[in-house]
Amino acid sequence: MKAALKAGDKQRLGVIRMLLAELKNANIAAGEEIDDTEQQKLLASYAKKRKEAMEGAQKVGREDIATKEQFEFDVTMSYMPAQLPEAELREIVRKHAAVAGEGKAAFGAVMKAVMEEVGGQADGKTVSALVREMMP
Repeated sequence: MKAALKAGDKQRLGVIRMLLAELKNANIAAGEEIDDTEQQKLLASYAKKRKEAMEGAQKVGREDIATKEQFEFDVTMSYMPAQLPEAELREIVRKHAAVAGEGKAAFGAVMKAVMEEVGGQADGKTVSALVREMMP
């Protein structure tokens, strides 16, 4: 935040302030300081909202709003852990799918196991697509 203030980057500063407000509201709602895992979940949720808003704006032809949402998404993602490469994610899914079996219950078990292992390093939508592709 200090770097954005010193650089006079008002747009980035606004996004950082919004993220801090989201974290503060989550702390108040929880009644205590939330841990790093919960903070990452909150940032991932905020990033997902920005991405959906950006895609919605692009669908209706509002490039000005889409550009703003893209910027907010990029700033938010800069505070998230690095995303796993697809090859590494495929290997994790393959490992969990091999022991799960077949059916809808197995799909849920694989999703849960993979998401616990990767934490905030992969999008749930991407993981779901890979699990569907790799499940027998």
